[in-house]
Amino acid sequence: MTETKLLFETITLGNIALKNRVGVAPLTRTSATYEGLATDQMVSYYTSFARGGFGLIITEGIYTDDKYSQGYSNQPGIVYDEQVQAWKKVVDSVHQAGAKVFAQLIHAGALTQGNRFVQETIAPSAIQPKGEQAEIYGGKGPYPTPREATKEEITEVINGFVNAAKNTKAAGFDGIEIHGANGYILDEFLTDYTNKRTDEYGGSTENRVRLLVEVSKAIREAVGQDFTIGIRISQAKVNDFAHKWAGKEKDAEIIFGQLGQAGLDFIHVTEYKAWLPAFPAGEDIVETHSSFNGNGASLAALAKKYGKISVIANGHLEDPAKAIEIVEKGEADMITLGRGALANHDWVNKVKSGKPLADFNPEEVLSPNAKIKAFEG
Repeated sequence: MTETKLLFETITLGNIALKNRVGVAPLTRTSATYEGLATDQMVSYYTSFARGGFGLIITEGIYTDDKYSQGYSNQPGIVYDEQVQAWKKVVDSVHQAGAKVFAQLIHAGALTQGNRFVQETIAPSAIQPKGEQAEIYGGKGPYPTPREATKEEITEVINGFVNAAKNTKAAGFDGIEIHGANGYILDEFLTDYTNKRTDEYGGSTENRVRLLVEVSKAIREAVGQDFTIGIRISQAKVNDFAHKWAGKEKDAEIIFGQLGQAGLDFIHVTEYKAWLPAFPAGEDIVETHSSFNGNGASLAALAKKYGKISVIANGHLEDPAKAIEIVEKGEADMITLGRGALANHDWVNKVKSGKPLADFNPEEVLSPNAKIKAFEG
């Protein structure tokens, strides 16, 4: 039996003490009201993970303004006071059940497929996203081509994150995760083929990471030094599973190095399988995901090396042996579970007591009639 004691030690992220090193990853859901209010169902959903032993719960992506940030119909927001008050019910319930909870703040950018405020989308450049919308979340067909964001609109994006961060603090959350991953607007600025700008936000990797750094610094200034802030980073996107950074480790050095100096407390890295090399050589992506065991640092290890702040690793770590290994190797300070948590809301309690874990069944979670509908991203 795997020795899991290390997973259940206390850890500190910023100024927040967590009772263990296991968290629930942010999982996209569409169970808020049309007006973006958290519901009683959401209170029960998040509280169930807290009762199941998880030390930290990171919410689904919460939209940050009443313009272009909303990505899905019935997605929760944290723009208005009534939305803040609705989230307070979730936060209070999770706290009473013994866990900490961070709000993930998101601007969907070009991947918007349900926005009650506007019809058009904005992005760094007017480039149609790859792939098609997720029908399970109300979308259908190709994504529309976004409009290139003006400088003024980029400032509005930053201001939206800042105002949402203030509201997050007012709602009683223990911290913030900035969604800089998975193909949404901050990742669109970071990604070479979605960002063809010729100003200070485009071109070099240093320029493309600029908006992520500016958002991080602006949030830090707004909420003060004692509030925990992190950012989620990935290579893959919800609409481009196979994407890898063209500059490989040099890109990682620049991206994580810049973010590590932006006032953040942690970087949350998500990969398909967190332990695999970030930049495998000469392997087909599918083969890589199923069988590649070559040498090379994982993206979490590179975040740790160059960011020099706490790292959370995510990606098929529901096997306790894999989870403990990535922490033991010093590649991450803690781990989060998505599918593993959905299948086992009490994963922590089960592993502690040596009980068997249930396998993830997408039919139970992702069907139109499922009580809990969520996916990682």
